[in-house]
Amino acid sequence: MPIHDIGLEHVSLDFATKTIFHDVTLGVVEGDRIGIVGKNGDGKSTLLHILAGTQPIDSGRVTRRGGLTLGMLDQWDSLDDNATVQQAALENREEYEWAADANSRAIVETLLLDIPLTATIGQLSGGQRRRVDLARLLLHDWDILVLDEPTNHLDMPTIHWLAAHLKSRWSDSSGALLVVTHDRWFLDEVCTRMWEVHDGTIDPFEGGYSAYMMQRVERERQADVAETKRRNLARKELAWLTRGARARSTKQKFHVKAARELIADVPEPRNTVELKAMATSRLGKQVVDLIDVTQVYEQTADERTPDSVSVEIVEDDAQGIPQTRAVTGKRVLDNVTWLIGPGDRFGIVGANGVGKSTLLRILDGTLAPTAGHVNIGKTVKFAVLSQRLDELEALGKYRVQEVLSRYKPSYVVDGKETTPGQLMERLGFESAQLMTPIADLSGGQKRRMQLLLILLDEPNVLIMDEPGNDLDTDMLAVMEDLLDTWPGTLIVVSHDAYLLERVTDHQFAIFDGKIRHLPGGVDDYFRLLEGQDVPDNPISGGLVSTGNSSVLNDAGVKEKTAQSAAEEKAERIAKREASKRMSAIERKLAKLNDSKDDIDKKMAAHDPSDFVGLGALNEERESVQAEIDELEMEWLEKSEIVEG
Repeated sequence: MPIHDIGLEHVSLDFATKTIFHDVTLGVVEGDRIGIVGKNGDGKSTLLHILAGTQPIDSGRVTRRGGLTLGMLDQWDSLDDNATVQQAALENREEYEWAADANSRAIVETLLLDIPLTATIGQLSGGQRRRVDLARLLLHDWDILVLDEPTNHLDMPTIHWLAAHLKSRWSDSSGALLVVTHDRWFLDEVCTRMWEVHDGTIDPFEGGYSAYMMQRVERERQADVAETKRRNLARKELAWLTRGARARSTKQKFHVKAARELIADVPEPRNTVELKAMATSRLGKQVVDLIDVTQVYEQTADERTPDSVSVEIVEDDAQGIPQTRAVTGKRVLDNVTWLIGPGDRFGIVGANGVGKSTLLRILDGTLAPTAGHVNIGKTVKFAVLSQRLDELEALGKYRVQEVLSRYKPSYVVDGKETTPGQLMERLGFESAQLMTPIADLSGGQKRRMQLLLILLDEPNVLIMDEPGNDLDTDMLAVMEDLLDTWPGTLIVVSHDAYLLERVTDHQFAIFDGKIRHLPGGVDDYFRLLEGQDVPDNPISGGLVSTGNSSVLNDAGVKEKTAQSAAEEKAERIAKREASKRMSAIERKLAKLNDSKDDIDKKMAAHDPSDFVGLGALNEERESVQAEIDELEMEWLEKSEIVEG
């Protein structure tokens, strides 16, 4: 049995009205990379504080190896508002001290690049404070890192960097990491074990988030649990993971046969054709067209930098006479043409400050672009799920039931008549919470109430800005399931790669003022950041947004290039060959699994005192298993090609 760096022995903890943990025994050993999941309020952050020694327990024992160093990133920082960034993050190190070390230099240049070292903490935004606190932590050598929602306020490039940093921070058998996050891509990328916190206990799982989902479904199926809704959502998420998750080669290996059996009766997440037909009937053919749109934020002479640009725009004066004037400042969008149609489900990624929120405001008509035209269909009814919860403040004094009574008594969802109360329960509320004032709801509950009220307004174009904020992984799955059958146009901005690919059909990046289609999903965005080529053109005066290979010629007519036709032919051939290889692999896997079963039977019947014979059988079994693992990985790679 391994010696724990930190161990919990029969730990119990009760708060005033809830049992947080009851008789929990587990531990952390060197080399562990543990992701912690569970519903909001079930004790994930409390567990981190128990392990860190900052939360007393009612009974049991917490053991710690002598000389162990532990660093913790809490959800809320304790930085001194009057300290400078250099004092708080660098602890007064001079530049030559941190710049001499490559790792320290990478941390500072990534997390503090746009933050003046002389700025005081009190002047910083929430996202900047988060990066300062994270830099402070990572600049130390710790035996164990404990991170509570480390991706909060970080943009996708920084999340990608952080994952890479944590994977290379220690060798495989040293150091330890515990992380609580709702970012499922991050969990899959950095974690090799999972702990699920629920009902006063902690269930361990081997593998990252994808493997955890598979084991959880199988465990629930074997136990025949009564939580039907929870199980169905988990199976649906596993189905999506197995069929459509991008970058699958970076995830833990699934057992192909077992995965297929688990999802055999689970339909595809969305019937895209049916949803588009329904959306067209509600919206007509035109939704939002951006035509040659340029957006420049004007700057004064003192504010201008070497990156500032000057753009000539034409405006009508009071007499309707066109006048040309120059606008100088920061260019966010550069001559973008983007056509959004009925039923389109588009995801948008980009670094902080690149212009994602600006693009959303241009799309819904609340911001007029510096140049170009925005054509919005006559039947369009927008709804915006913003990052802030300001729209709920005016409702704070009202009880949930009073607010719901303002809406229609029933709606059609998934082809069934549904009441607002039933929708509320689907989003994780209990009937007892109908009498709770809006102001007394938690952050996650307010987020779900915000989404519920928007859906009850029955918009036909839904714009969502970071919809995953404040939601745990189970509630994210519920929201995603609800959006699967939403018959309208959906535009989502998120730093959560998993969520973005789960609820949208095409992903785009704002990159160098252009809107770039990402045919390979969010992984293509990371390739762009690394300077690699992505097989598509910027959507600027040409490429239609649906991600097909058509372009607009000078006359504005779609045409297919010879290059795109050749690429399509090569893709069809590759898919056909990959499909053939998958069939061959499946036949081979069936034989190998039969061989492994035979070996298991031989080992069970073998003389237990014959260690040499048992050793030979075990070696034979391991050889067969290694071949199975290799073929399963190849099967997954080929399925990427077939489904791509």
